[in-house]
Amino acid sequence: MRLHVLCITKRPRDWVVQAEEAYLKRLRGQVEVVVREISPTKQSTKSANLKKEADRILHYCPRGACIVALDERGALWSTEQLVQKLDSWRGMYTDVACLIGGAEGLTPGLLKRAHHRWALSPLTLPHQLARVILIEQLYRGWSVLRGHPYHRA
Repeated sequence: MRLHVLCITKRPRDWVVQAEEAYLKRLRGQVEVVVREISPTKQSTKSANLKKEADRILHYCPRGACIVALDERGALWSTEQLVQKLDSWRGMYTDVACLIGGAEGLTPGLLKRAHHRWALSPLTLPHQLARVILIEQLYRGWSVLRGHPYHRA
């Protein structure tokens, strides 16, 4: 299974790259993770921005992938629930795409198209921090599946 992290973002800050790389390094050899940075758009209206960004996200979303939209109104998952989802996804999908929208979020059409809507927290998180948290949580879930002692709950 391949995990895709598709982010509408400007160039990430150094601390984001360092934190992300630390978890991606741990995942190497266990599961493939592809992080794709997609530039935000500057259209004349909010709806035009959202539409253009949605088109860009879908361009990089693998055909047949399980789509997980990160959305503040999504479901809050415990670690155990995430582990169950990862376990079921690896048996059902070749690709799982986690979508992080830009400053305006994701279009209603993209949210409808998603198989899951996941809220990392009830707090509003900066996009770059959400990206680090997402990758850490994917690592945590995968380490539970592999019997690694990283998660000690």
